[in-house]
Amino acid sequence: MSKPKFSKMLYGGDYNPEQWPREIWEEDMRLFNKAHINSATINVFSWAKLQPSEEAYDFSELDAIMERLAKEDMEIVLATSTAALPAWMCRKYPDVTRVDFEGRKHKFGHRHNHCPNSPSFKRFASELVHRLAERYEGHPNLKVWHISNEYSGDCYCENCEQAFRLWVKDKYKTIEAVNEAWNMTFWGHTLYDFDDIVAPNYLGDGIHDTAAAFAGLSVDYHRFNSDSLLNNFKMERDIIRLYDKETPTTTNLMGTYKGLDYFKWAKEMDIVSWDNYPSYNTPISHTAMNHDLMRGLKDGQSFMLMEQTPSQQNWQPYNALKRPGKMRVQSYQSIAHGADTIQFFQLRRSKGGVEKFHGAVIEHVGHEHTRVFKEVTELGKELESLEDKLIGTKTNARIGIIFDWDNYWALEYTSGPTVDLKYVDQIQRYYDACYASQLPVDMIKTDSNFENYDIIIAPVLYMVKEGISEKLEAFVNKGGQFITTFMSGIVDESDNVHLGGYPGPLKNLLGIWVEEIDALAPGSCNTIKTNGLLLQEEEYKCTMLCDIIHTEKAEVVGEYVSDFYKGKPVMTKNTFGKGEAWYIGTVPDQAVLNDLIDKLAKSKEIKGFRNLPSGIEITSRENSDTIFYFVMNHTSDPVTLNNKFGNAKDLLSGQEWSESINLSPYDVKIYEVSK
Repeated sequence: MSKPKFSKMLYGGDYNPEQWPREIWEEDMRLFNKAHINSATINVFSWAKLQPSEEAYDFSELDAIMERLAKEDMEIVLATSTAALPAWMCRKYPDVTRVDFEGRKHKFGHRHNHCPNSPSFKRFASELVHRLAERYEGHPNLKVWHISNEYSGDCYCENCEQAFRLWVKDKYKTIEAVNEAWNMTFWGHTLYDFDDIVAPNYLGDGIHDTAAAFAGLSVDYHRFNSDSLLNNFKMERDIIRLYDKETPTTTNLMGTYKGLDYFKWAKEMDIVSWDNYPSYNTPISHTAMNHDLMRGLKDGQSFMLMEQTPSQQNWQPYNALKRPGKMRVQSYQSIAHGADTIQFFQLRRSKGGVEKFHGAVIEHVGHEHTRVFKEVTELGKELESLEDKLIGTKTNARIGIIFDWDNYWALEYTSGPTVDLKYVDQIQRYYDACYASQLPVDMIKTDSNFENYDIIIAPVLYMVKEGISEKLEAFVNKGGQFITTFMSGIVDESDNVHLGGYPGPLKNLLGIWVEEIDALAPGSCNTIKTNGLLLQEEEYKCTMLCDIIHTEKAEVVGEYVSDFYKGKPVMTKNTFGKGEAWYIGTVPDQAVLNDLIDKLAKSKEIKGFRNLPSGIEITSRENSDTIFYFVMNHTSDPVTLNNKFGNAKDLLSGQEWSESINLSPYDVKIYEVSK
């Protein structure tokens, strides 16, 4: 189907009228209209009401909800309700519940509680979705199908173990190939038959859920579990398509959530949606990176912000209120990085259960005279005034950062060299280096088209799969700049070491080999000298890991100052064809990375916004003839900026930017500039 395109920005969120008497519905409609809310996500957790027993279905209440929303001309995001199981199903068909990593069989309770390979779950879920799709296809207010909710978790039951054996057989064909891939001669773990394969939980070869005796086995189980849940999604999507050929389908993702390969998932989704829940101390750049990752899942297509809280969360250790204006600037940050919708969890705050203190548009007091409701209303007016100007506009990025779930899993399963090495943290450091100069970034996959970029960054590219090194060589040979780091080029897709010295298949491109990797204890550090790489020749600290590097063709641009490897290279640059390949063999002070990225961007004439006050973000979306610049103040202090765009008008206030502009705390401006 064609790319989904909204005619206006959806503004609304999760609505659970089934939790309330119908007289409350009428008050909700009044308040929604007052707040300029134009959409509602419904039926997310209604399976128990839709199917009160194995034989009975009751859609009367959902019919009434659909009718009431349609009367107000509200757009509907209709969920399939398969994210939480009815109690009768768990009692009568225990195969639907999961077995956890420790081998414990779960009972009815909580949510995300189904086994993805349960025959009973698939039978009942399929029947429910058939009935929903047949009943509501063609509904004039149905805008998006929302399949399940926040897929997550894993299962190690016998059904999953049997399905895993079939998955492994389909991938490797022979048991000999499995033994080779997982290196099962280690510890005498040779497998003689596919029936010898045991799920890698605590009862098998799992040590705990972030360590494994055989990482190749555990990485494959991650792949299998991601595929199993994806098959659940595809099952429901395909049923919907039997009845409804046009309405986009989605499910809400969760940023850098480790458990599922979202690049693989995105290929099966018509539009990406995700839930953004930063804590009180989450760096602004981390939220920006999450948005860019969600946009990158479908090669730059805009996404839905399916959930955010209008004020506070309930499930974090410290659930601070969003200060006045902060919800607004966070909403515009989402739009600036690619969102075409702004939706909340939740529209009305529930009266009981674990989420009763989770923020909502309508608070427990039940009326509009609250700070949060007033802020939601003001934002609703602004989004309404923007109409469709921003819908479908794109981000023009010439820097790509590789994010790869196989690497994520494999790197964090490996035993050594340090438990402090976390994949997302290292990606974030290089994203922050781009963010420091406000350089647009695409988060890309290893099979993205590298020719779209001038600079590609691949921190801790631990797992280099077949064909990737050749693809990177071709990119650099044509003039690209490539940056990678320690713990790169170490293993193949089965977590077996590339022999012949680190960084394996990247050695030719980087012009180095790494002899040893020193792990520094917490609180320990070394010092590096950057040999003029930065604006001034200075010394900087480095931590966590120190590669001991030998150059073959590469130029040394930084070296260690202390320890027995004093004077050895720590940062190198290798000219390769028309381009350059950089290697960073440690975790240096952030200033080193900031300056390196800025210098490379300037060499490629990539424009950013440098030397901005802390907490100020400028990013853009564009179409064929216009660039929309978002200027955002994420701080509680007023800020004054110099003119950066010439004679431009703020879409929100109508004011023109002349010589300077004053930004209030948590303020936002959107400037429309012709190309």
